[in-house]
Amino acid sequence: MVRKIVKLGDEVLRKISKPMEKFDLRLWLLLRDMADTMYKADGVGLAAPQVGILRRVVVIDIGEGLVELINPEIIAVEGEQAGPEGCLSVPGRRGHVVRPNKVTVKAVDRKGHPFEITGEGLMARALCHEIDHLDGIVYVDKMEYEIFDEEDD
Repeated sequence: MVRKIVKLGDEVLRKISKPMEKFDLRLWLLLRDMADTMYKADGVGLAAPQVGILRRVVVIDIGEGLVELINPEIIAVEGEQAGPEGCLSVPGRRGHVVRPNKVTVKAVDRKGHPFEITGEGLMARALCHEIDHLDGIVYVDKMEYEIFDEEDD
């Protein structure tokens, strides 16, 4: 089921999410709905607060298959990258954001099994961006400047 994406200005985007404690059918349905919502909106990531749920749950797909992260935590960062970033909760806008170039995250899967994932480039950016959402941070808080598309006259 596709859920409504919360937009910038809604207070839920500024709250800190609680850890997921139950790994049950409700979580599985949330993960399915989040993936459906992300794909329908042509996004590469979605955090539970973006659909109004204050839980530490993230889905990401940068074109290499769906990754589900429950209670993710960044445990290592390396390097730096700078570039354009957008957000499904901030439609029609993009900003220049500096992020780590390589990130390692520990999380648990939908069954509660722990794992680690390391991402570079776009995946590192997506991991940082979505985990920020779980802490009430939106990319506009970190952007150095807004990017405007040049219009042809």
